Amino acid sequence: MFFANGAPQPSLRKTAADANRLYRNLGGGRFEDVTSRAGVRGEGYSMGAAAADFDNDGFADLFVAGVERSLLHRNRGDGTFEDVTRAAGVPHTGSAVAAGWFDYDRDGRLDLLIVNYVQWDPAREPFCGDALRRYRTYCHPRFYPPLANILLHNEGGGRFRDVSAESGIGAARGKGMSAAFADYDADGWPDVYITNDPTPDFLFRNLGNGKFAEVGAEAGIALNDAGLAISSMGVDFRDVNGDGRPDAYVTALANEMFPLFLNRGGGLLEDITYRACLAAATLPYSGWGTGIYDFDNDRRKDIFVANGDVNDNTELFSSRRSRQPCVLLRQTGAGPVFGAPEAVTTPALHRGAAIEADGQTNHATTAVGYASASEPVVRFGLGAATRVEKLEIRWLSGAVQTIRDVEAGRVVTVTELAPVRGGSVG
Repeated sequence: MFFANGAPQPSLRKTAADANRLYRNLGGGRFEDVTSRAGVRGEGYSMGAAAADFDNDGFADLFVAGVERSLLHRNRGDGTFEDVTRAAGVPHTGSAVAAGWFDYDRDGRLDLLIVNYVQWDPAREPFCGDALRRYRTYCHPRFYPPLANILLHNEGGGRFRDVSAESGIGAARGKGMSAAFADYDADGWPDVYITNDPTPDFLFRNLGNGKFAEVGAEAGIALNDAGLAISSMGVDFRDVNGDGRPDAYVTALANEMFPLFLNRGGGLLEDITYRACLAAATLPYSGWGTGIYDFDNDRRKDIFVANGDVNDNTELFSSRRSRQPCVLLRQTGAGPVFGAPEAVTTPALHRGAAIEADGQTNHATTAVGYASASEPVVRFGLGAATRVEKLEIRWLSGAVQTIRDVEAGRVVTVTELAPVRGGSVG
């Protein structure tokens, strides 16, 4: 498990106490801190992480998004990493919160999307809070100009090229918090959902020629059903009702509700938050990490949310609590419809979350929730069934692969039969 940690201002230098942390799983519920040995201690104020094998050597590499500086760690395969940020051509990122890996041009090499937040200068930080009562709060995002996001094309050989301008990704400036990937319009090309705080969210439609068009408003996800831009934090872009189309669940801050957008096909998504009984259920919480998964193996997708107020002193100026529990929203019926939130942790200032993957119709991605990366494995809850009659895999190359008569309770490793230019996506 890897954790991105912050460092004190203004130096942005980490001490031993606030370095990033990598824990190696020893089995039996025990972990070992291997941060220094692995070489991923990092420096500066880290925010989020994205893991994937960008050089196709079979080992997961690590990108760490941060304020002032982000880092790319290449996995050597011997338990250590090397900092290849400059050698790989990764540019200065500004205030990066999150990132995600996806093969946008289907050449068999993973490209990197970096989600930037706002222009922030600690030397010019305004005072927000109550001076008479001697407390401070985070300043509202309206005090800061937005930043463009960054798209890096994987050129192979350990090098990346900044294609933010030519791809169209850099044309729309927001206050980005997280990103997720899915083929929402079923045209065979992976699209990008970026949440913004609190400005309209972005949906970048992949045009298949190396370019993207921002279609958030026309697709119906830029604003919520009330026409408001909420403080969008985390997002999962995944099929929630089993119709084979990726839907989107977005977390936000207290009193905003967390919207669920159902994919109706034809490039349109619909806000069904009230119909799904998720409005009142999420109103008291400030949510960050989230995931759409079948947690109870009943063949219906549930929703997990990691909660915690944006400030750690909320009790001084409101009736809310800073520390909040993570909750499970269990799907109870068609529509879809969800039950009351079930607290699954003790109250804390939760932010990111990594989740073991599943789903009856699903896609492999590590970009899940807020500033986090989960495993790319897809997991399917079968209820009482002991076998799967048919397992169909649709690869980005367009190849369709079918496996029959799969026994339940096992992990199946599949490699794509048809190779694609530049390598295999298997």
